Amino acid sequence: MGEPDSKVDRLEDIPHAERPRHIAIIMDGNGRWATARGLPRIEGHRRGVNTVRMISEACTEIGVEAVTLYCLSSENWKRPQAELDFLMHLLEQYLIEERRTIMDQGLRLKVIGRRDRLPPAVIEEMDRTLQMSASNPGTQLVLAIDYGGRDEITRAARELAVDVASGKITADSIDEETFANRLSTVGLPEIDLMIRTGGDMRVSNFLLWQISYAELFVTETCWPEFSRADFLASIRHFKTRQRRFGGLNVNE
Repeated sequence: MGEPDSKVDRLEDIPHAERPRHIAIIMDGNGRWATARGLPRIEGHRRGVNTVRMISEACTEIGVEAVTLYCLSSENWKRPQAELDFLMHLLEQYLIEERRTIMDQGLRLKVIGRRDRLPPAVIEEMDRTLQMSASNPGTQLVLAIDYGGRDEITRAARELAVDVASGKITADSIDEETFANRLSTVGLPEIDLMIRTGGDMRVSNFLLWQISYAELFVTETCWPEFSRADFLASIRHFKTRQRRFGGLNVNE
């Protein structure tokens, strides 16, 4: 990938304080992109890995603190077994082949979602990459794998219920902060911007608690064709939003 062409391409005209700290992305449209070109669906997933690489590089370059990518939802297990097998192979391959890039860019890998349904080979490579990158100082690259927002909230509620029943905490002591500290995103900045490629206008059970005040950016462009220019455009669009958080602007 070549060097950025200008200060505008590097977002130098936008102060860091006005950029999103944490971006979440629903990487949709891989299969549709491939089908429209007469290719097997798996080719869309394969091409999508290049976009993941581009996004991680861009986030590192412009100083995004965290980016969370929706890699596999808890509902995706309903897909054909051949496609699921390929996705697991692709994930394992990514964790191995992108290790050098992750280390060179100083990315700190984090994985959220269930582990119990993933193949042992994937978990082995995942844990190795997590350990290698744990001390990296750069952008946190969060992969949501076998993740579902409802499942995450249910698990957090169950943990709190157990602690109340055992006397570790009282029900009255549970507030939003207590609950958020039981979620898999604890320690990450609040999500400022959620991007969805592929055009669908829904959040698909992704980070339901965490996106409460996120700005949404939906593009018809499918994930394999989502470019650096598209990504920067989403951040520029974010800058134009009036973020009230339930209040009013001074002039309203």
